[in-house]
Amino acid sequence: QVQLVESGGGLVRAGDSLTLSCAASGRTFRVYAMGWFRQPPGREREFVASITWSGGRTGYADSVKGRFTISRDNAKKMVSLQMNSLKPEDTAVYYCAARRDYPPTNSPEAYDDWGQGTQVTVSS
Repeated sequence: QVQLVESGGGLVRAGDSLTLSCAASGRTFRVYAMGWFRQPPGREREFVASITWSGGRTGYADSVKGRFTISRDNAKKMVSLQMNSLKPEDTAVYYCAARRDYPPTNSPEAYDDWGQGTQVTVSS
């Protein structure tokens, strides 16, 4: 099992930037990819971005492409999500997740371990 702890959420204004971090511990050698998901109020959890642990292959939801950047630091066992040009519709609880198996996927059901989430609120 992999333990994940997110940090960096907060209240910002539209157009601002924010960086989320996810610290991984435990059996991280089993991780194939890391993902960020979000759950807006009253809606289903949705894919935001993913990155493979070894090759650094990335994927993004269309809604964040060009604004968000996912990166990882293998030595520190951390994954970050740099969020620029934030919009009110980016308001959500953001979750970090770990997937053990190939191939990369956007489906939250395919991820094995989850953090507790961090709230991001963007005011207009």
